[in-house]
Amino acid sequence: MSAKIYRPAKTAMQSGKAKTHLWVLEFDQEAPRRIDPILGYTSSSDMRQQVRLTFESQEQAEAYAQREGIQYRVIPPKEVARQVVSYTDNFRYNRIQPWTH
Repeated sequence: MSAKIYRPAKTAMQSGKAKTHLWVLEFDQEAPRRIDPILGYTSSSDMRQQVRLTFESQEQAEAYAQREGIQYRVIPPKEVARQVVSYTDNFRYNRIQPWTH
């Protein structure tokens, strides 16, 4: 049984940072998914895939995994590099890119 611990990134559908400060422990897939021949649904016999635990910090998630004997890997979060952009920069006389319409 193995798991990954990560901090989720914000989704493309949101402008804020809601639900991105928590750390998540998700179990890896142990049994392959299979397609139901009659209805075409994809299913799996692995119930741990549905478990998703959240923690306030990375240390709490690691402590839980160690206490329960779960092999885990930590995926470090990617910090967002914010680019400072000003509206007035569009009208500078020494623009790097030429003005286009």
